[in-house]
Amino acid sequence: MLVTLIPLFDENMSVRAYSLFSQKNNFLLNPSMLGTGQNDGAAKVEGLEVIRNMGIETLPSDKEVFVTLNNISVFSDIDAQCDAPHGRIVLLIDDTFPPVEMYTGRLKELKDNGYKLAIRKLAVHNFEDYRDILKLMDYIFINYKKIPLDKAKLYFNKVYPALKLCAGNIESQEVFEEVKALTGYDLFEGEFFRVPVTKGQNKVAPLKVNYIELLNTVNNNNFELAEAADIIGRDPALAISLLKMVNRMTINSQITSLRHATAMLGQKELKKWINTAVVHEMYSERPSEMTRLSLIRAKFAENLAPVFGQEVQAQELFLVGLFSVLDVIMEKSMSEALKVIKVSKNISDALIDRQGNMALVLDFMLRYESADWQEVSRQMILQKIDVGPVYEAYMGALLWYRKISLDE
Repeated sequence: MLVTLIPLFDENMSVRAYSLFSQKNNFLLNPSMLGTGQNDGAAKVEGLEVIRNMGIETLPSDKEVFVTLNNISVFSDIDAQCDAPHGRIVLLIDDTFPPVEMYTGRLKELKDNGYKLAIRKLAVHNFEDYRDILKLMDYIFINYKKIPLDKAKLYFNKVYPALKLCAGNIESQEVFEEVKALTGYDLFEGEFFRVPVTKGQNKVAPLKVNYIELLNTVNNNNFELAEAADIIGRDPALAISLLKMVNRMTINSQITSLRHATAMLGQKELKKWINTAVVHEMYSERPSEMTRLSLIRAKFAENLAPVFGQEVQAQELFLVGLFSVLDVIMEKSMSEALKVIKVSKNISDALIDRQGNMALVLDFMLRYESADWQEVSRQMILQKIDVGPVYEAYMGALLWYRKISLDE
């Protein structure tokens, strides 16, 4: 199975919710699965399994998660599959749910159990037929390419005033600005918005537990540099700060990993840095969206190393993922940002020029993150990669992030 989290945002481009996009198989490799085969295991709500593995508590408490149901899984024991607060789960249906009593009755049961409901892919000519279902919905997704958003807003505000409107399939910043001007839409989703940055909120907040663990580590006699490097690797704010310092002290450092950076610094200087600069950051706020994104990318890229036959470059791939949003964080072009950090040529080639073997992993990871399943499937065929290891790599990244963030 292929699965990823897609951010949903408000008119200020702040992330307000997530939608779980998934695909069970590589349909390019197994076209027969597009027929009745795709119903195999359809009674299982795959998104709820992902949330259980990831831990919904790793996301800010005010964020909801949209989870897709099909017209089979809606009748499964959803409560047994869901260990998250029902109020944070939005069960998402589409036009494959016929507007008949069997379905409206089941949706009402789920609503009474505390879940929120949403619908998408509903054509204009079906609005009246779906009246009983729409009355139960908390959200409706309107595809701006297929339905005039201004007319949809007038209709739903009049007939279903409590229904929240989500503008979907927005392809560019320009289109977003046009849609936002309409007002009345609560959430937006678009392929142009995959790096969730609100203006003025693109800083990576540190994870306090890492600072505490670092202080405890380096204040022991004969601490291991590799151990300190691994702790620093859990936090992009720490990693950026470390590499900046190393590059101020050395020339043409060509850093290949955080272990390399700590080795270049040595025990004495590393301990001095941690006991001074790090202490000042102990009371920073909770991890930001940018922190979450960069950490998950870092571990996902590292986990993909053996999948792409690049085991020996796993540590460099970790930095590729970690610094893939460095340009946004530092508000510079990637080439300018890497002049400050100064990583190895392999890493800079991947991040700036999208060249080299590691660029293949980076491109794959970004396509995966955007739920571009057709391109992901194509690349998997070319690289002779199975779905299983990719899913395990992504879930492993989520589980790793859960562990380090909840240790706080």
